[in-house]
Amino acid sequence: MDFNAYKMNGLGNDFVIIDNRLNPITLNHDQIIKICDRKFVGCDQLILINNHKTSDAHLEFFNSDGSESGACGNGTRCIARFLSKENNKKNILLTTSSGELNSDIIGDNLVETEIGIGKIEWNEIPLSENINTKNLGIKIIDNNGAEHSGGTAVNVGNPHVIFFVDNVDDFNIEKIGPGIEKHKFFPEKCNVTIAQVINKDLIRVKVWERGAGLTKACGTAACATAFAGFINQLNSNQVIIEFMTGNLSIKIDKDNSIKMKGPVSNIEKILIQL
Repeated sequence: MDFNAYKMNGLGNDFVIIDNRLNPITLNHDQIIKICDRKFVGCDQLILINNHKTSDAHLEFFNSDGSESGACGNGTRCIARFLSKENNKKNILLTTSSGELNSDIIGDNLVETEIGIGKIEWNEIPLSENINTKNLGIKIIDNNGAEHSGGTAVNVGNPHVIFFVDNVDDFNIEKIGPGIEKHKFFPEKCNVTIAQVINKDLIRVKVWERGAGLTKACGTAACATAFAGFINQLNSNQVIIEFMTGNLSIKIDKDNSIKMKGPVSNIEKILIQL
């Protein structure tokens, strides 16, 4: 099976995009994993663009392990730019399994997406039991063997847990992430972020994504981190989230709705031969 696809990324968080609107194809679990494998094509997530009656398109997101994801912030921003190039619109409305996402094209490769309202109730995240979502009391170990307890749980289309620490470089996210992703508190698994508040307007992060592993950037993690810091009074309602590859700007309005702004790459057309 041969078909055309596209590659885009947001701050290095990269995607294979398949446009299923005209000539839809069906991929099985193993084929999705193969496409995402960096020994083949390679990406953090696979995105399918589908027709939708009341929005510009309906998106499906698949992690590199073949599992489906309810939301992908950077991926949504990339698709908004992809569709704006096609129809010359500056506002793009997309639907996902988590709801509607509205995006504005700010500049040539700058996109702002409204992710929606951050959720912190235990059954909305969801957690396996009714506990304090601002402090889950989960223990993580730093590079010196010291133990730290905490974790704030937030849902921004998918479940996240954020650990605020003094120095993000003291923690190995590749060691910590897999265990926390599958922690008993999270029946649907979770994304894991280690965050260091530099000041009220800047937070440095490392992220382990559910079903994808270590990624260079994660849009929903940026939103979840900003929101978790905001409800814990660690940062303002407008904050820069700093990844290794660049920054995302997050704004939280009075209704706790979260907007994410940042760059996306140009569009690269590719041929996939399965």
